[in-house]
Amino acid sequence: MIQQLIFAVLTIVAGWFAFSNFFKIRRNILLGRELEENEEASGNWKNVFLIAFGQKKMFKRFVPAVLHLFIYVAFLFTQIELIEIFIDGITGKHRIFASALSPFYGFLISFIEILSVLAFVATVIFLWRRNLLKVPRLVKSEMNGWPTLDGNLILIGEILLLLGIFTMNGTDVLLQKLDPSHFPSTGNLAVSSFLGPFLFDGLDVGTLKILERTGWWLHFITILGFLNYLPFSKHLHIFLAFPNVYYSKEQRGAMENMPQIMNEVKSMMGLIEEETPMTEELPEFGAKDVNGLSWKNILEAYTCTECGRCTSACPANITGKKLSPRKVMMDVRDRAEEVGKELDKGVALEEIIKDTSLFDRITEEELFACTACNACVEECPVMINPLDVILQMRRYKILTEAGGPSEWLPMFTSIENSGSVWQVSDARDAWTKE
Repeated sequence: MIQQLIFAVLTIVAGWFAFSNFFKIRRNILLGRELEENEEASGNWKNVFLIAFGQKKMFKRFVPAVLHLFIYVAFLFTQIELIEIFIDGITGKHRIFASALSPFYGFLISFIEILSVLAFVATVIFLWRRNLLKVPRLVKSEMNGWPTLDGNLILIGEILLLLGIFTMNGTDVLLQKLDPSHFPSTGNLAVSSFLGPFLFDGLDVGTLKILERTGWWLHFITILGFLNYLPFSKHLHIFLAFPNVYYSKEQRGAMENMPQIMNEVKSMMGLIEEETPMTEELPEFGAKDVNGLSWKNILEAYTCTECGRCTSACPANITGKKLSPRKVMMDVRDRAEEVGKELDKGVALEEIIKDTSLFDRITEEELFACTACNACVEECPVMINPLDVILQMRRYKILTEAGGPSEWLPMFTSIENSGSVWQVSDARDAWTKE
């Protein structure tokens, strides 16, 4: 009874903290403006199944994709065992599915154990790649500090999870023979039937029960810790990848027209008869801060896995320029977090964005290094579009602040005067009159 009470209290407290932090993330995402009609995408369940659930785009890089698949599939199937642990914890029973699913139960647990071994191998290799091999895309400057620690912590958590599973199952195999009335038979397990006797044979019943409960609690507490850790980690993508892919446009990376600019240009060129009505207040083009971006842009920032595939494919980054599409998305997420924390203190949004903005994190040098080639958009395994953020911030700098690289200004002047990017004395359409 005491164990059930402790279990219930831990579950409720951990669930409340997790819910409150997830709610703050939702609030931060909704800091973004509503999508305009030309930005909306009809939900695509096919992409959700193939890309978010099926990991399709991961397999452009086969080896890390297979290793990631081991962990991903193991995580999915381990939830079955977690459901059983949850029901056992509430009811005070032990392996409540064993009799209900027998003899399929032994096969199911064996399958989870095999996946867990593969996940352990993948976890060790990922730790090696990050900390010893130092894969270039994983050690860029934006990964210094917390991002690197975050990646390592989640892998260490995965090892703790597996340690709990095999301690619980290994001791359980022995206890089924020593105390069958309380430990129902699971049949032969693929790993624990050999690992359990190898590690724990010769221990008395009392010690085995303590180890079994230790493994059981370690598994459950690690899951609760993981749930509360997610809101602060890049691994939030295991949830957000699905809605992000669902709301992504098929024609990603396409530059959207701005109706106000388009109508003004058409009016100047005589393509429409009615001029655009002028307003006293100048419109603000592009985005200066997270509230100028769309909620989809901020959702993408929270979905970012920090894998660095976008940056490793970016021609500007490859040639030594400062631009890193991954850093752009990380900066958007960090800025949304910063604004959210100030809102929690009771500061009004207008006050927060008055003196600081995204431009304090993302420099003009980064923005104007982008060639809009779409390499980052194509490379992302969860359909994030860093280019859209870059274009919106660039539009703000050029159209609202009349800024931009000095090399670009003659081109803008020439387009305005003659409709051509080149400074020529004749009108662009002069050749048609000859």
